[in-house]
Amino acid sequence: MKKHRIIVMGVSGCGKTTIGDLVARELGVPFLDGDSLHPVENVAKMAAGTPLTDEDRWPWLATVGSELAAAGNGGLVLACSALKRSYRDAIREQAPDTVFLHLHGSKEVLRARTEGRSGHFMPPALLDSQLATLERLVADEAGIVVDIAAPVDRVVAEALAGIAAAVRSTAAAVGTAPAGAAPGAAGTQPRQFDVDLQAAPFNLDDAAVQWVNSTLESMSLEEKIGQLFINHNNDYSPEYLDGVLENYHVGGMRYRPGPSAAVQEHIRYAQSKTRIPLLVASNPEMGGAGSCDDGTFVSTHLQAGSHPDKAIARQMGQVAGVETAALGCNWAFAPIVDIHYNWRNTVISTRAFGNTPEIVVERAKEYFDGISESPTACAMKHFPGDGMDERDQHVVTSYNTLGYEEWNRSYGHVYREMIGHGVQSIMIGHIGAPELSRHFRPGLADKDIRPATLAPELLQDLLRGELGFNGLILTDASQMIGLTQAMKRRDLVPATIAAGCDMFLFFRNPAEDFQYMLDGYKSGVITEQRLHDALRRILALKASLGLHQKARNELVPPVEALAVIGSDAHWAIAAEIADKTVTLVKDTANNLPITPATHKRIRLYGISGGSDFTRADPLAYLDTVKAELENAGFEVHLFKTADQREAAGETGVNFMSVISEEATGDYADKYDAAFVFANVKGFAQEAAIRIKWSTPMAAEIPWYVTEVPTVFVSLNQPNHLIDVPMVKTAIHAHAGSPEAIRATIQKIMGSSEFQGTFNENVFCDSFDTRL
Repeated sequence: MKKHRIIVMGVSGCGKTTIGDLVARELGVPFLDGDSLHPVENVAKMAAGTPLTDEDRWPWLATVGSELAAAGNGGLVLACSALKRSYRDAIREQAPDTVFLHLHGSKEVLRARTEGRSGHFMPPALLDSQLATLERLVADEAGIVVDIAAPVDRVVAEALAGIAAAVRSTAAAVGTAPAGAAPGAAGTQPRQFDVDLQAAPFNLDDAAVQWVNSTLESMSLEEKIGQLFINHNNDYSPEYLDGVLENYHVGGMRYRPGPSAAVQEHIRYAQSKTRIPLLVASNPEMGGAGSCDDGTFVSTHLQAGSHPDKAIARQMGQVAGVETAALGCNWAFAPIVDIHYNWRNTVISTRAFGNTPEIVVERAKEYFDGISESPTACAMKHFPGDGMDERDQHVVTSYNTLGYEEWNRSYGHVYREMIGHGVQSIMIGHIGAPELSRHFRPGLADKDIRPATLAPELLQDLLRGELGFNGLILTDASQMIGLTQAMKRRDLVPATIAAGCDMFLFFRNPAEDFQYMLDGYKSGVITEQRLHDALRRILALKASLGLHQKARNELVPPVEALAVIGSDAHWAIAAEIADKTVTLVKDTANNLPITPATHKRIRLYGISGGSDFTRADPLAYLDTVKAELENAGFEVHLFKTADQREAAGETGVNFMSVISEEATGDYADKYDAAFVFANVKGFAQEAAIRIKWSTPMAAEIPWYVTEVPTVFVSLNQPNHLIDVPMVKTAIHAHAGSPEAIRATIQKIMGSSEFQGTFNENVFCDSFDTRL
């Protein structure tokens, strides 16, 4: 049955949001506050008390009309001032059957209401200009006028009666039967995009729903604002946690990894001090590693997608779930469901399961099922999908440039499958999607394309609407330049929640960000409806994990639970996966096998990306490589760069002297083979990662492929052949772990078979990499 499309119109203070919401509930249709459709520039103007021009309004009115048109027969009530006839005509161009409900009030009533509010876009001083602008409904406009001086329930009743009469009148005018002439009972149907606590992925029972509602009712405004934040704990001290919890009332936490015992005690203290249980997140993209210093590295996502056995991904999830749950974590920022389409993209090159939607869906489901065996919720990432742009959203806004249809066949397919599989939350990337945004906002200018974290058309129209996601939405880290370059911090903090995110990942400055969020609510950037919907989702995720049923001292396992972390059983799983996934990419010169019997003397080179934010020795893995080769019976001669030699005390060394010493005619007399082990890493410090040699024309660059059999082994990135196309034997070992290095050397010697698989990205779209 067709339902109504209603605009609730009037000047500031007339009650458009309050009455519109109640009318929508009675009619059983969605409600939308038109203020949420304003572009950020309009919001900033209004918050500053600057009246909008018609040039400011036309794009907004077009969006209002398109929202009404898109509602179709499902109906929609939308709050929009619509003060001028020309504004209403612009809306009717796209939604001709719209009925306008004008909430009329005397100047005295309106002024009293605007002055009594805690803050909104429209300062009371601008009321006079709005009243002067107002053009009342005329006879040829479908609509009704209701006086707001009456009590709210009477205003709603008069509005409903007037809407029914207006619809009948409109239907009669065009010779059709009235559609839905009688309004439904209050609250008979949920509104579009409002959370359904008893549906997937939360599936709460009546008691849990009651806890969500009663907890929400008991919260102060400061507690409500605080629940929107996930803190990054940079300090393990009790004093630090006391300050975070007492001052900012955060809803969740992540922490800097450390020894498992220290991490667990840190989480235990935090849970003991909070009134509402915390979501405690970890980043278990590789198993237990990354969540604590002694966690088990099982595999990367790419590694889990580089063998026919899909159970590898499930094992990675199982170990991740067991080890992080032992710490007291209950929320995993994984799996990663990006698709690695662009070989130049190195931010997800090892963090995506592969380069097709099919492999990503298959392995992501396995990971999710494995980790879900533990009491853990998942946040898949990074919507709307990384892997198209070569750049890294940590340092610049990146873009998914697929068109609407192609996106639906690829990334959209992945998200639909995983939403249907029960994923509880989705992390939003600071990734723009120009064609998707324009699908929902036709004519959107290039300058108005926003990262998804700030784009309601991507979060609400697409993710909530078309994909039907009922779970929790959180931003990616808010310090990323992909977000911070979009607008001023004071604007972007509340704009993420207004756009449709439910939680904000990491303070930059806690006091500032908290105040920005609070100010955003008080000024109306975040509506009451949006705030409470976000809070219900946050509390629902907590309730779905059973946190509301546990005493504070039961939220974190006992110390004895830590025995599973880095256990022999878990390292055995890691070793088995390493053996399965070491991959021979090419051996076009038939160099393999290479054994101590055939090639005793090995020249060993190490390549790294230099030190990163972890400050770990980037070449430490070479000690393991050298030891494993020597244990196998090789004689190893380790190459040292000019910098390494100077650091060891040598003088008179420079890159030219090293080249002269290394590249001599008797190279093949000194060495039987050359092994190059590359462990090139980098995180959030460059837009894309490539090999950076130690010096110009560095002596370690494989010039020696014409002298001796040369084997190149990558312990991380899959795209190195673009920089070393001259090597004839290339292996991807996926990890610098002792297990992966040991398995690689065994396969080089022919002691075990290569089992791993690869995708075409390894050849980097260049013919010479295949030679």
